[in-house]
Amino acid sequence: MEEFICEPPFVVRYGEFFRDSSGRNTSRCLHNERECELPLVDLGGLSSDDERERQTCVAAMAEASSAWGFFQVVNHGISRELLEEMRREQKSLFEMPFERKSSCCKLLNGSYRWGTPTATRASQLNWSEAFHIPLANICEGNEDPSNGDEEEFTSLREAMERFAGAISELAATIAGVLAGNLGHRGKLPAESCSKASCFLRLNRYPRCPFSQEAFGLVPHTDSDFITVLHQDQVGGLQLMKDSNWVAVRPNPDALIVNIGDLFQAWSNDVYKSVEHRVLACSEKERYSVAYFMCPSFDSVIGSCSEPSPYRKFTFGEYRRQVQEDVNATGQKIGLPRFLR
Repeated sequence: MEEFICEPPFVVRYGEFFRDSSGRNTSRCLHNERECELPLVDLGGLSSDDERERQTCVAAMAEASSAWGFFQVVNHGISRELLEEMRREQKSLFEMPFERKSSCCKLLNGSYRWGTPTATRASQLNWSEAFHIPLANICEGNEDPSNGDEEEFTSLREAMERFAGAISELAATIAGVLAGNLGHRGKLPAESCSKASCFLRLNRYPRCPFSQEAFGLVPHTDSDFITVLHQDQVGGLQLMKDSNWVAVRPNPDALIVNIGDLFQAWSNDVYKSVEHRVLACSEKERYSVAYFMCPSFDSVIGSCSEPSPYRKFTFGEYRRQVQEDVNATGQKIGLPRFLR
């Protein structure tokens, strides 16, 4: 294979995962799945004066959350200008030298990760890099005048703050609508989530010389209530549908919403947290921004009604169990651990 220059140094650290002792590829090809169009929901219906139109919008979200666990939204209230600004700032951030990314200003310090340090084989490896940033860090910024990085990252922080505010409001609206659809009138999932517990994750998927075998992001479900994703048009996102992997066709006008484990548990399995993954690409790098709607670690994840198939647990307990399983087995087990 011709020399492949890549930052971060994936080939140096993980290249051996993709070849046996004879130098032949050992992993199966991942690019044979069919492409699908996710259910598309026009959120303009939520503000309509026509009650039937509003109920049609709610029903479409609920149906997609049950049958797919994923849907797309348009007329979501986040301007194209803000989305494009966020993408520019994100791209500029990832273009920094590898050595510098892990030692950025206070806003980003400690949030950078790449690859999968615990991986022992290709199926456990994420061929991607990311900044996983608590919303509280974005809003607080870095006010240490001795840190020269602050001025350099001002435009990034300002774009992230506007983006986080808009996407948080969108996620809370969607969660409230879906919870209300189940007839629940008590405390809603969104009410236990705050800037201290929710995250933005800026993702970059570099070009990969093993793109026929590699994952940009390994198969998983999200350990939150709701995820809202803004992706570029490169593609690569796939989800499990009817026991088959299907590729999601990018839509430049839409954001993607998916149900997380906590919402599935809270809804008593009415809404589904669906396994999904991202494939690697040899021709183009891919960018996305994900918002994770999470509660505080001490928040108890109950249910919208009883009986529930799940015992009550805190988010902190859930996260600890997930990490223990990953460390012990190399993969997440998730909700089955919390069945009664």
